[in-house]
Amino acid sequence: MNLAKYIDHTLLKPQATKKDLNILCTEAIEHGFAAVCVNPCNVRYCADLLNGSGVKLASVVGFPLGASLAGIKAAETIRAIADGANEIDMVINVGALKDGEDEAVLEDIIAVVKAAVGKTVKVIIETCLLNDNEKVKACQLAKEAGAHFVKTSTGFSTGGATVEDVKLMKETVGSTMEVKASGAVRSYDDAIRMIEAGATRIGTSSGVSIVKGEKGESAY
Repeated sequence: MNLAKYIDHTLLKPQATKKDLNILCTEAIEHGFAAVCVNPCNVRYCADLLNGSGVKLASVVGFPLGASLAGIKAAETIRAIADGANEIDMVINVGALKDGEDEAVLEDIIAVVKAAVGKTVKVIIETCLLNDNEKVKACQLAKEAGAHFVKTSTGFSTGGATVEDVKLMKETVGSTMEVKASGAVRSYDDAIRMIEAGATRIGTSSGVSIVKGEKGESAY
């Protein structure tokens, strides 16, 4: 198994410097990772670093709370793509979902999908804040909106990906969407568990350790 092709090499810390971004992109090119995932302000810089490498570039949108308005998320998406992003990882309005405001959540995701004009959209549902019924509903809404992935977590809340959540999400979206496991995937064994559960992407800042087969500090 070529684990590198599953990995979105991620750096979303607010204190990330250009030196850090240089290291991130160099590692992604060296190991052949699927993508690099960074904050919107760093997209243009990383696009230049990754140019011609074949490594995709993902930008987060509405990150990490998902509490910005749909129009703002759409504007972030348009700018990120203009700056060179190939993929968009957006955070849903978690509070609206928990309030049962399905139409608002749906419209939020649709706004980003439309703004992405065919680029890959991953919908972060923040599983650690949801019960199973809410997780299923979030996945159903993402599917209805025409997104391409559902993603477990931002990595900035109270928990990350679990095998159980990945399985539930994959069962819900079926073959029409993919699942990205993100947050607390730190070791080779963690990554394998997520892939076996149905994930086709792994969001992690530990990509190099994972592809080297290092055990690391597992979250499980």
